[in-house]
Amino acid sequence: MDLVTVVTKREPNPNIPELQPGDRVRVHTRIVEGDRERIQVFQGTVMRLRKGGANASFTVRRIASHGVGVERTFLLSSPRVEKVEVAGHTHVRRAQLYYLRGRRGKAARLREKRTVAPEQATVAPAEPAAE
Repeated sequence: MDLVTVVTKREPNPNIPELQPGDRVRVHTRIVEGDRERIQVFQGTVMRLRKGGANASFTVRRIASHGVGVERTFLLSSPRVEKVEVAGHTHVRRAQLYYLRGRRGKAARLREKRTVAPEQATVAPAEPAAE
C-alpha cells in the first residue's frame, strides 16, 4: 500500500449508528478544557450526511436561545464522539435539509415517522368465544 491509502484509511466510530437526514439525535462529545475532560451533549436534527471514507461527516442543527440556529459538523470516524443516540426519525424527501435554515418556529418542524414498536407488532392469539 502507498502512503496516501494508509493515511486516509480510518475505521468508522463503532459508537455511531446508521443515520439518515431528518433524524433527531443526541451527540455526546468529549470536550477538553485545560487539564479537564468532560462530555457535552449536542441535540438536534441531522441536516446532511457527507460520505467519503475518512472524511465522512454529518451535520446537526438545533435552535439555541433567542431563536438562533446552531449547526455543528461531526466526523464519523472521530474518536472525540463518545456516542450518538437516535431520539426519533422524521419524514423527509431531501438528502440535504438546507431549507430549514430559512424557517423559524413551527415552520421548522418536521413530520414524525410513525413505526410500530416490536412488542406491539406481535398479534395476540384470539380467545375462544364464551358460550
